[in-house]
Amino acid sequence: MFEPEIETRPWAEQREQDDALYREQIRYLFAKSRFFRDKLTAAGFTTPEAVGGLDDISALPLTEKDELRRSRSEADPIGTHLAAPMEEVVRIFSTSGTTGIPSYIPLTAGDLDNWVRTSCRSYAASGVSPGQRIVTTYNAGPFVAGAALDAFPRLGLCHIPVGTGNTERLLAAIKLLKPQALACTPSYALHLAEIGRDRGLDLRGSSIERIMVAGEPGGGEPAMRTKLQEAWNARVTEAMGIGDISVSLWGECEHQQGMHFSGRGFVHFELIDPETGAPVPVADGAKGELVLTHLRHRGAPLLRFRTRDHAVIWTEPCACGRTSPRVRCIGRTDDMLIVRGVNVFPSAVREVVNRFAPAVSGVISIRPSAKGVKQAPPLKVVVELAEGAAPSDDLRERIERDMRATLVVSTAVQLVPAGTLPRSEYKSKLLDFSEATSDANGDA
Repeated sequence: MFEPEIETRPWAEQREQDDALYREQIRYLFAKSRFFRDKLTAAGFTTPEAVGGLDDISALPLTEKDELRRSRSEADPIGTHLAAPMEEVVRIFSTSGTTGIPSYIPLTAGDLDNWVRTSCRSYAASGVSPGQRIVTTYNAGPFVAGAALDAFPRLGLCHIPVGTGNTERLLAAIKLLKPQALACTPSYALHLAEIGRDRGLDLRGSSIERIMVAGEPGGGEPAMRTKLQEAWNARVTEAMGIGDISVSLWGECEHQQGMHFSGRGFVHFELIDPETGAPVPVADGAKGELVLTHLRHRGAPLLRFRTRDHAVIWTEPCACGRTSPRVRCIGRTDDMLIVRGVNVFPSAVREVVNRFAPAVSGVISIRPSAKGVKQAPPLKVVVELAEGAAPSDDLRERIERDMRATLVVSTAVQLVPAGTLPRSEYKSKLLDFSEATSDANGDA
């Protein structure tokens, strides 16, 4: 553990400490954040005392990403939620701007240190040890991943960054520098395994002992994890964060029973019903959308920020000794489809398909017939066969039956030869609307 005293603290005690931090953060928002002072006042909370503590947080309005976007302008390029003087900001990350103005994420020195500590807790959980070498494929550049990469030297690791799109450089680094750990997206780890197989490379015999995957759902899917572990002969754990709040906010330990919450003392998390916004009690097996609140942030702190990440929570004790709840991301609202009233996440479709390995490669493409979220059944799913496998009606029908039994959705599976679907050196694209011919109607 990176910080054993914190990571093994009883969760009830952590909550008590977080409550005090939260109340202080609310006072800071009223004093420094024009955005949240106005938002809370408009909701009827005119003083920090009126907001109360964590037990009362569900009464506060949720914060949407679109609200933050609308608060940006040339005069306020970061947004009116900027709460620290620019002279105190030591780093500004950004995302690609969909409205012409990029989304900027400013960090003070304290904010940045909190992010790196969070990442250290997350990555240390995977089992890496000081003195080991880790090769990474995440691009830093303007993106928040840069803060996560700062964690590796603090953990005592030798960091070998190769970035995205450098497969040859990555394979050379693995062969020559013999790193013990690899950090990449799960889809890229699968792509590398295929490259290794096609070239006759012995990735199972390589130096890689651990693969830490992040950047997209999938690393915790049992079938995907099994496929990766068998291909690499390495243990696969996953991590997850969100740029507006903190990178690597969750990290899985060697017991592989979900990602531990790594932002203790820095971030408070809730679950809500994604459709109604009503709170969902954090209990073992609970499912809902993650909502996050900064507890000790100065640059551009957020309050009840909707992540659009749908997750399942586990609160039972973990054998590793960490006392924080664990999570697995089921999917994102951004990717979700609704097929005749049933919510369908692309990652869940892939998980079902992967049960049919080794007959399938694990690469899929979901081809909605209509633009938008609502779809009429059957939902078309293109499934790529494994190398040398022949298509058969029996395989197609078995996948369709399992899809209906597991996801309660009717699908039309199309089997295609190995290598037909595109691979990704970063995040996989599971949805393809190229065959959508019209807007979805209310009958979907």
